[in-house]
Amino acid sequence: MEESVKKALERDKTIDITTTGRKSGLSRRIEIWFHRLGAHTYITGTPGHRDWYANLKANPDFTFHLKGSVQADLPARARPILDDVERRRILLQILEKVEREASELDEWMRCSPLIEVEFEL
Repeated sequence: MEESVKKALERDKTIDITTTGRKSGLSRRIEIWFHRLGAHTYITGTPGHRDWYANLKANPDFTFHLKGSVQADLPARARPILDDVERRRILLQILEKVEREASELDEWMRCSPLIEVEFEL
């Protein structure tokens, strides 16, 4: 992975992702935040249903588009985080990072999508 991409993954937060529609099979591109925790990259969202998450569960291959300090289209694969212990650990770190209350954790555990991004490089 290029050094400029590694640095962007450390400091940027807004990206686009392109998923494949679970029903239509069409490409769907949206803007979203990502979170870097150590050597791992995650995507989540506030509690609620998310089409991008449903798309990734059906078709885990997607494109992670860096568009801040560097522009790059990175092939990736989504790994949904379903284990409660792992979800709790990761979501708590993300909530702290985005300055949300830890008291929100239970709702996020129940209703928020969470994937780890595995880059195909």
